Amino acid sequence: MIPVNKLILSKSDARAVYNSINKNWISSAGPHVKKFEKKFAQIIDKKYCSSVSNGTAALEIALKTINLKKGDQVIIPNFTIISNAMAVIKQNATPVPVDCDLTTWNMKIDELEKKITKKTKAIIATHIYGYPIEIDIIKKICLKKKLYLIEDAAEMLGHKYKGKYCGYYGDISTFSLYANKHVTTGEGGLILTNNKKFYNKFNDYRNLCFGKKNRFNHEEIAWNYRFTNIQASLGLNQLRRLKSIILKKKKIGKLYYKYLKDNPHIFIQKPKLNKLENIYWVVGILINKKKMLSDNFKKKLKKNKIESRSFFWPMHRQSAIKKLGFKFKGSFKNSDYISKYGLYLPSGLATTPKDIKYVCKCINIITKKFDN
Repeated sequence: MIPVNKLILSKSDARAVYNSINKNWISSAGPHVKKFEKKFAQIIDKKYCSSVSNGTAALEIALKTINLKKGDQVIIPNFTIISNAMAVIKQNATPVPVDCDLTTWNMKIDELEKKITKKTKAIIATHIYGYPIEIDIIKKICLKKKLYLIEDAAEMLGHKYKGKYCGYYGDISTFSLYANKHVTTGEGGLILTNNKKFYNKFNDYRNLCFGKKNRFNHEEIAWNYRFTNIQASLGLNQLRRLKSIILKKKKIGKLYYKYLKDNPHIFIQKPKLNKLENIYWVVGILINKKKMLSDNFKKKLKKNKIESRSFFWPMHRQSAIKKLGFKFKGSFKNSDYISKYGLYLPSGLATTPKDIKYVCKCINIITKKFDN
């Protein structure tokens, strides 16, 4: 079976983890945590960085930091991971989803502007799958409307937009270090800002808000979302090869594009779209003309020993959110379409050109039958 994500963990990664354990620095108090945060902040060109247990935790802390109140609204992508919506809901605020573009799969900016109301307090701008969202345009909107910009760059670590790394633009920016990300620590997340008050809150909220005078008289409700020294040692080692990791991901995506671009039955994103460069965090395809649902296509790939994954399920159709009584206004036809007919292919760092050629050959054979 060709897995959808196969990691490359080097011998130097293993040595970094071993050295951390050998020196008994395994908890969040270890010295590598601060080193990792400092290095990551330097790369993104932010003043402050806090490491946390995962990307979802990063979003939750980001939204708690801006002091949302019940009835406040936060604009989010409709086509994204549920973490965006759940982080808003946990703060007793209301998520307001925006449909996606059919080509970039990112949130439609013109539609986003129409959904801003007097209750809107923030926008979560998430870079989805391959192309970065036009975050500079959203930043201008936020400045004009006096809204907080939360930049969710979980899938864009190491990618640049207009000369700056994704994560640079947000008032608060978040990242994930999950196993399928460009730099991974197994689990993990990061929160960045240039605002020192926000930074201090990040550190409190990830660590139970211990009291300043009486440590065990906690000042606010918070979480234990700490990051360990073992994880930080692994992350530091991988940051050293960040550029080569990103080059490898782009090569994987370009090879898929080469073999699939002429298939009339699927859509695959180009390596470049106007000024947007594709990082190919995952290599996704859309089945054209509604010939076959992605779930059925996945089964056919599986018979050929190929693992694949369906796209995100849109927020307006999430059972967990419906149970809470949220009813979202507007049309989400694009999200509906790509969620039903989209899937992504094996594209981990260990995916070989031979793997890619085989996957594409199988896709072209399966879709050729659509002509009959």
